[in-house]
Amino acid sequence: MPSRPESDHGPMWGPALPGEAGAMSYHDPARIPAGAPERRASPTLPSPILPSPTLPPPTTTSVPDPTRDLVARGLVMTYGRSGASAGPPALGGVDVTVRAGESVAVMGPSGSGKTTLLHVLAGILRPTGGQVLWRGRDVARMSDRDRTVLRRKDFGFVFQQGMLLPELPAIENVALPLMLGGVSRSEATARAATLFAPLGLSGLEKRRPGELSGGQAQRVAIARALVARPGVVFADEPTGALDQTTSAEVMQHLTQLAAHTGASLVVVTHDENVARWCHGVVRVRDGRLAGGSTTPLPSGVTR
Repeated sequence: MPSRPESDHGPMWGPALPGEAGAMSYHDPARIPAGAPERRASPTLPSPILPSPTLPPPTTTSVPDPTRDLVARGLVMTYGRSGASAGPPALGGVDVTVRAGESVAVMGPSGSGKTTLLHVLAGILRPTGGQVLWRGRDVARMSDRDRTVLRRKDFGFVFQQGMLLPELPAIENVALPLMLGGVSRSEATARAATLFAPLGLSGLEKRRPGELSGGQAQRVAIARALVARPGVVFADEPTGALDQTTSAEVMQHLTQLAAHTGASLVVVTHDENVARWCHGVVRVRDGRLAGGSTTPLPSGVTR
């Protein structure tokens, strides 16, 4: 395994931890488009896209918090055998800090390493080198069992196709992570039911995925990702199969509920309109970070 690369292998992304220098901040409240959630107050949302949520406002802080931030340092990911036969690294020394309660879009061309980065941060892949620190533990050094538990309890996931179980009604799809964690079916479904109204899904609890529209199914997937109140939600092209209008509605729901449950949000997307729902953007190219963006929305653009 190669040694941990130095920080000059790629620019820093995210606010610096105490004692660090050269970090690049991505947070800029001015990026939040009209209709997207406020981060420190109850949002005022346009009708009829989404009813006002009943969830409490998030508790975020401008001070770095190692117990709640997701911190990665010197990430290297090489596929294939080590040595001369190994291909170029999918990640070539990446430093990332995802602050508690913030939403971040990861963008880049196909093959740039953005999905690999998400999978390493989420503990799906074990990196060739570097660290992923979550609540004082290095995810990269956890056992397979511990990483499975981590993904079930502390991390939530939204995929492009939703990945709902077709045999189960929506309410049980949402409750499934809780039941897998040992929560009784009655309690799990009761907790799952509280998310249907904020997501505009009231009355659809007993419908199976085949009886839902694409946007409705994706909102059920969002509820499933958030039902255990995870610390971080990872979304891989969550609107890739949706039209532009439905995509905006799904991103509004996703960013709003993630903020109001206090979860950080990492979204991999190729769509600039999707990225504009997040506090900030980082661009990946050839396995390295190409810099962040905090450019406000163009005049007149709303979501």
